[in-house]
Amino acid sequence: MALSPLAGKPAPHALLENIPKLMSDYYTLKPDVSNPEQAVSFGTSGHRGSSTKRTFNETHIAAICQAIVEYRRLENINGPLYIGMDTHALSEAAHATAVEVFAANGVQTKIQAKGRYTPTPVISNAILMYNEGRQGGFADGVIITPSHNPPQDGGFKYNPPNGGPADTDATDWIQERANKIIAENLEVKCMPLSDAMQSEFVEAVDLMTPYIEGLDKVINMQAIKDAGIKLAVDPMGGAAVDFWHPIAEYYGLDITVVNPKVDATFSFMHVDKDGKIRMDCSSPYAMAGLIDLKDNYDLAFGNDPDVDRHGIVTKSVGLMNPNHYLAVAINYLFSHRPNWPENAAVGKTLVSSSMIDRVATASNLNLSEVPVGFKWFVDGLQTGRFGFGGEESAGASFLRLDGGPWSTDKDGIILNLLAAEMTAVTGKDPGQLYQELTAKFGNPVYTRIDAPANREQKAILKNLSPEMVKADMLAGELITAKLTNAPGNDAAIGGLKITTENGWFAARPSGTEDIYKIYAESFKGEEHLQQILSEAQAIVSSALSA
Repeated sequence: MALSPLAGKPAPHALLENIPKLMSDYYTLKPDVSNPEQAVSFGTSGHRGSSTKRTFNETHIAAICQAIVEYRRLENINGPLYIGMDTHALSEAAHATAVEVFAANGVQTKIQAKGRYTPTPVISNAILMYNEGRQGGFADGVIITPSHNPPQDGGFKYNPPNGGPADTDATDWIQERANKIIAENLEVKCMPLSDAMQSEFVEAVDLMTPYIEGLDKVINMQAIKDAGIKLAVDPMGGAAVDFWHPIAEYYGLDITVVNPKVDATFSFMHVDKDGKIRMDCSSPYAMAGLIDLKDNYDLAFGNDPDVDRHGIVTKSVGLMNPNHYLAVAINYLFSHRPNWPENAAVGKTLVSSSMIDRVATASNLNLSEVPVGFKWFVDGLQTGRFGFGGEESAGASFLRLDGGPWSTDKDGIILNLLAAEMTAVTGKDPGQLYQELTAKFGNPVYTRIDAPANREQKAILKNLSPEMVKADMLAGELITAKLTNAPGNDAAIGGLKITTENGWFAARPSGTEDIYKIYAESFKGEEHLQQILSEAQAIVSSALSA
């Protein structure tokens, strides 16, 4: 994809979304669920879409909420339901719809006081804390967010009583039921928002304070305070905007919030690589404003709108590659958490860097490589089987200091604060710590590209078997593994991964576009990486033809 001439520049006025029209379309446009593009569709991060495209409208959200009500009854989930939302315009509208439907169905619903925003990890933590020690009456929750997607998008996720993203059994049921409700015009119980807010079923509670006061159970906050390091944070107009000042005050930290604005057009953003406004805290283009400030602070960090991702900016290297930071975080955590379960594993997705494998091997850590999607880490983080679970897309979570669960969904706040803890304890920022790892294990280069594929080809790729891959060599090295199931849990990866001693690639079909994605990494340099990419496309094309 060609780099947009707007990449890394402040968003021009012409790029800003028409928010009144977006909101009007949410209520006035009706989807045609016989069109797959307009149906409810739960991907790895819930249902997403835009009201102007008839993919995220009141009809969708009301049906999804009614389906969740029915799913809760089937699963005997009868405790409170927590609702969180980010700062996207459609999140406000969907939040109102959810309250109207859940209250009308008699679901005890807890929302953030004063109508404010609630990060994804705060909802996960609240669910876990409520359910801890209970034998029944479990809580669950929904989080209304399209994550770092552009301003015109909306998103809706369901988190069951384990606190993390719902597995496919749950989301498939909810998706199918919601589409049936829409297609057959089945009853959705609903009451006016004003009545719902005054009913016995909706309670506005302080979700912020318990989360903030619990942070010292997962991060060495005293070390950060004692070191006196100077920190900056950009909430990127997201749900963390209300959290950083109270965190700084409660723990006595030197934190400057460089952008306290909330604006549904996200007009303060720098444009991403493709010319779109996207609140991606792992993108050097979207994060250009914070990167420019790196020399003014010991450490700076950002979060996406629902705060489940982290972006770490250091003096030494600027914005860290997410894979680099995951490797550093794992290396640090497993040597500074003596009360974690002895055999707690490192959880990584199969498209995360093999630097993690080398770090784990050198420290005799158990490594579990799973398919893409944070849902694969949820049970392990809840039970302590995983000490850490992380994705290459800058999302991760880890256990409390005592080895108990903190958040079974991704938590950008604790990953930011962990960078500060590392800096305080070691005297080196995470960029410098990664340079130490490359001196020991090599310096990998990593990339992701897109290649064209039609619907039929994507279906074949998703269901490949290792036997369909005839190649024995990749970029001059003997192939050591041909994977269509993840080695950590034997779950289907929905694609293919090929590994050699010093490199690998993975190919996965896109769920929304006529492309497949190729992830690749080499420990032998850029030229070797390009050779891997070239041969990867040939290997995939050959398998698709066969």
